Amino acid sequence: MKLIVQIPCYNEEHTLPETVADIPREIPGIDRVEILIIDDGSTDRTVEVARELGIEHVVRNKKNMGLARTFRRGIDACLRAGADIIVNTDGDNQYAGQDIPKLIKPILDGRADIVVGDRQTDKVTHFSKSKKFLQWLGSGVVRKLAGIWIPDAVSGFRAISREAAIRLNIVSSFSYTIEMIIQAGKRDMAVTSVPVRTNPKTRESRLFKSIPKFIERQVSTIVRMYSMYQPLRVFFYIGTALFILGFIPVIRFLYFYIFESGTGHIQSLILGGVFLIMGFMTYLIGLVADLISFNRQLLEMTLERVRRMEIDDTANSPDHPHE
Repeated sequence: MKLIVQIPCYNEEHTLPETVADIPREIPGIDRVEILIIDDGSTDRTVEVARELGIEHVVRNKKNMGLARTFRRGIDACLRAGADIIVNTDGDNQYAGQDIPKLIKPILDGRADIVVGDRQTDKVTHFSKSKKFLQWLGSGVVRKLAGIWIPDAVSGFRAISREAAIRLNIVSSFSYTIEMIIQAGKRDMAVTSVPVRTNPKTRESRLFKSIPKFIERQVSTIVRMYSMYQPLRVFFYIGTALFILGFIPVIRFLYFYIFESGTGHIQSLILGGVFLIMGFMTYLIGLVADLISFNRQLLEMTLERVRRMEIDDTANSPDHPHE
């Protein structure tokens, strides 16, 4: 049983040594623990420091590609390296690496495909009240949409089984955290959470420059992912809202036409007709989107098989180190 801890890095030369030192190299139930860093176009000595620390695997992006794409490259590299369990943590040493045994235990016990570390943000002193509220609100929305109970949906400290890693397909360019949970929920993966500790803050977050921008990107990710997996429901709600907006002016027109003079208020009929047509078109778009969703599922099944074949070919390659 091999565990690979992947660390997405961007200019982490100062925090990487502390992060690596905090990762246990002997864990019950695990035969081998390795570390993989994905350097996201760093301009400092992150890669050199990683090699000096003896990190087994180094993946480099030629330019900064963003957290989600970097995470996806790391997952693929871990699978090719033969990982049975993948743990993702941050390069700024936010998460306590000593909690990795606790994090992977549900996977070792066969109870979960994905385990998310719960930072218990209400107890983290350096988190502002606004950040705690947004974390609580966002996690609640994700829990509702994904249908799984995860108290800290945006936590990047998570363990993933080999099978789950093969099935996941991160398409966002911003952040993988919410997308992974919604995907896992819609694809019937077993997801659970365990409480984990956090280390003292080492630097400001680089994922977003302002709270409004962060909210905008997370909301767009949530809407996009939910629409991808439940398009008929999404467009049904939108179409129904448009139909209701259309009926109101139409009923107003009928009232005046029947009980008043019988003339005038034609603008209400026109406005209502426009909204009714928009609602009908939205229903049709929902049907088409639902058919596209089924086609996407077929493509995901194909991608999964291709990924398995690629991993098997890499494992059987004479250049691949066998243990």
